[in-house]
Amino acid sequence: MPRSKIKTFVLDTNVLLHSAASIGCFQDNDVVIPMAVVEELDKFKKNSDELGRNSRRVIRLLDRLRELDPRPGALTRGAEIGRIAPGATGRLFVLSVSSLTGDSDDAVDGVFENELGLSSPDNRILRVACALKDAGRRVMFISKDINLRIKADALGLDVMDFETQKVHDRELYTGFVRRMLPADRLSALYDARELPASAAPELLTNEFAVFVSEADEKKTALARRRPDGSVALVENRDNVWNLSPRNKEQRMALDLLLDPAIPLVTLVGGAGTGKTLLALAAALQSTLNDGRYERILVSRPIIPLGNDIGFLPGSKESKLASWMQPIFDNLEFLLGGETDRGKRSSSRITVDSLVNSRKLDLEALTYIRGRSISRQFIIIDEAQNLTPHEVKTIISRCGDGSKIVLTGDPDQIDNPYLDAFGNGLTYTVDRLKGEAIFGHVMLHKSERSGLAALAARKL
Repeated sequence: MPRSKIKTFVLDTNVLLHSAASIGCFQDNDVVIPMAVVEELDKFKKNSDELGRNSRRVIRLLDRLRELDPRPGALTRGAEIGRIAPGATGRLFVLSVSSLTGDSDDAVDGVFENELGLSSPDNRILRVACALKDAGRRVMFISKDINLRIKADALGLDVMDFETQKVHDRELYTGFVRRMLPADRLSALYDARELPASAAPELLTNEFAVFVSEADEKKTALARRRPDGSVALVENRDNVWNLSPRNKEQRMALDLLLDPAIPLVTLVGGAGTGKTLLALAAALQSTLNDGRYERILVSRPIIPLGNDIGFLPGSKESKLASWMQPIFDNLEFLLGGETDRGKRSSSRITVDSLVNSRKLDLEALTYIRGRSISRQFIIIDEAQNLTPHEVKTIISRCGDGSKIVLTGDPDQIDNPYLDAFGNGLTYTVDRLKGEAIFGHVMLHKSERSGLAALAARKL
């Protein structure tokens, strides 16, 4: 590519901390890492969380690139990214403000001198981007920090979020469609319990269809496309560990959750739609009643993301107690009606008995990393707060005979560097839809209470 058409991407620290592989994501364009970014990476390198791992990986990549080009100052002059990132043909620079020459914009100089200053690493990063633009480069500033993107735009820079691993289709895959069907075909579906693939050729594997009779819209059938291509009627499941589905979406979810041939299921929905409750009910049914799995493993990402539970006082159990309270609440609902005991027993006692019998593990994601988990029903709640790389790491922990369920609401994200289209849950749904071992349902209707439904809809 002619040098005149090459863009210069200036990366903020949070882009590298989000994905160490971002260095090689800009094809034949140049990548600039300001010196202030290297300084900030150094502050994270001792962390034991995802930020620390990405920081160390980026530092190693930069050091490897330096070793492969032994010329003094090679990173200042630009080293070939392809040496550490196959497929990338651009150059990588590590630059400071003082290393850049050329005429500067007096107006921009005035902004930094009178308003922003250079004591902040963020401002020094912006100053490098502005200096490159003043030198005639086609600069694009990349940051996951919204406020920094605003400041960069105000300084006249082209800005954007790090788009790799983001879902670009703003309509997230729902896992089901509504289709009209002739009355005779609908009757045939009920009689034969399945239809050939030609009944709904556009359906993806494990996608559901709500078939509606063309003669009478009150007559419907719920079916799912199987891996062999057939469209099979979904069986009614009226009692799954004292839980009965209240709408079609919950029926779809239970059909996926109780199918041992689908080891990965994602459930997306707002507050009160039943994501966690359905997953726990299916886990109890499959593990305790059906004996398909040896135990249930439940975990949630620590909020704020990246803090280890070791920073909290007390033992591991006491740390987990308040953090896992939403899980206890759901277990109380499910286990409280197990028998006619009159007075409902405390779910905490029931959970203790399950834990003591090693049928239930409540674990921090910190301790899941590095394990190989076989014959377990794994539930990862609040998965929208995980990055795509973290979700990949967790799913890859699954061994033979395990099933993993990711639940979450992309509209309720606590990670400041994730959004509804760039989190690990959404990314997983988009990349795996149509795979034979994956199933997904988006739940819309809140069934918790009338008040919860109103709040979800109006507030």
